[in-house]
Amino acid sequence: MFVLLFDQISKQVIVHGIRLNESIPVLEGFFNLVHIRNRGMAFGMMNRSETGFLFYMLLLFSLGAVFIILLWFLKLKNDDKQTAFGLSLILGGALGNLVDRIRLQEVIDFLDFYLGQYHWPAFNVADSAITVGTFCVALGLILNKKPEVE
Repeated sequence: MFVLLFDQISKQVIVHGIRLNESIPVLEGFFNLVHIRNRGMAFGMMNRSETGFLFYMLLLFSLGAVFIILLWFLKLKNDDKQTAFGLSLILGGALGNLVDRIRLQEVIDFLDFYLGQYHWPAFNVADSAITVGTFCVALGLILNKKPEVE
């Protein structure tokens, strides 16, 4: 819930503090706060101006991911804290972007990192949580892998 709340609050701060498509330098040559809208997937992939099939596909994909994560939680062992933490981050991030998608039919992105002319696609707190959570889950799966006995 913390990730979902932090994500939504940070997006509201951006919406009320920065005009759409505006960029505010924070660390010159490295980091800007921006206000952009993404109708596509993570990091702007498949970002299109029209809504329609893609919107419903992403909505269904997000709902499916939330459902799978909840099922995974039910199957976790109590001592698998690394995976549980990672899944919590992924779930919070997925819900944060899902809220945007349902409310706005697009996702608010505002973190813009770059070096010179090379920009990483803008992203948000939810995207960050999903990325960090994925690494935590992968690490948890690797560390908790039991050797197979024949």
